[in-house]
Amino acid sequence: MNTLVIASLKSSAGKTSLIVGLAKAFGKNIGYMKPFGDRLLYSKKRLWDYDAALIADIFSIAEEAETMSIGFDHSKLRYMYNEESIQGKVRELADQMSEGKDMLMVEGGKSITYGHSVHLDAISLARCLNGRLLFMIGGDDDTVLDDIMFLKKNVDLTGIDLAGIIVNKVHNVGDFKEVYIPEITKIGIRVLGIIPHEREFTYFSLRYLADRLFAKVLTAEKNLDRKIKNLVIGAMSGSVAQNKPIFKKEAKLIITGGDRSDMILVALEADAAGIILTNNILPPSNIISMAEDRGTPLLLVNPDTYQVQRQIEHLEPLLTKDDPAAIKLLTSLIREHVDCAALGVG
Repeated sequence: MNTLVIASLKSSAGKTSLIVGLAKAFGKNIGYMKPFGDRLLYSKKRLWDYDAALIADIFSIAEEAETMSIGFDHSKLRYMYNEESIQGKVRELADQMSEGKDMLMVEGGKSITYGHSVHLDAISLARCLNGRLLFMIGGDDDTVLDDIMFLKKNVDLTGIDLAGIIVNKVHNVGDFKEVYIPEITKIGIRVLGIIPHEREFTYFSLRYLADRLFAKVLTAEKNLDRKIKNLVIGAMSGSVAQNKPIFKKEAKLIITGGDRSDMILVALEADAAGIILTNNILPPSNIISMAEDRGTPLLLVNPDTYQVQRQIEHLEPLLTKDDPAAIKLLTSLIREHVDCAALGVG
């Protein structure tokens, strides 16, 4: 079985997106596991990992997302397993998830050290499964080089089949190749891809926000796939807001109280992509009807405007199964910029 373990030194490097892109680009029937879940979802007394659920949904994997992880909590895992027994569990899960598949993708935790105390860090997984180890490196150019140098000089990869690294979110690929690739080549690290930064992946969809904010969708549910590029806090009067430059920008989301009819009406006139109504206050029924007629989603939430703003600012844009345009773009980027043949995928 071709087993690929995907790791990163830091969080949000793009490991899950890489797995989706590789499998989509070359039509691979993949098995997937994330032994130590770190992006937790809880619903109906069930706990599973967001990334596992995403992969299962996109690729119609028969196994339940919750079975793709061994655990989610350090203390519980330390209580339940020792090193030998958890390695046995990892191999058992790998056999289950790889049955009938072209290859097995194993996703490490959010950083290179995550899960080390319970023997589920990416390096331990690669040793346990005799898999090839691939590092996804993301960040600005200088810190990328820091990470690569640290990996080479300070991480013990003895006995590991290191496939190489992929550098993600690079703002100028040409400059990066000219300035940094000679340095990376000199230290003996194989670069299998340089993926350019795409602003499209930094935007939230209204559907994603609705899910994360536990919002009630009042109108135009069919338009929840709209992307949000600008955020407007509707704390001023409607007449003042409509003259603000940001209010004239495209793909804007307005956050305002449900009792602010003046702001809601101005937002509708300005073709807002969506409106979040705070404090759990419903606007008058005629405004709700107007929003439905215009196809503008109204999302009702409990917190106040400031709290909602803070929640959105701390959200991480993640790939979703309901975003075919993003998945298509991701697939194209992987096909164009990654040496998939070297990974046994292409």
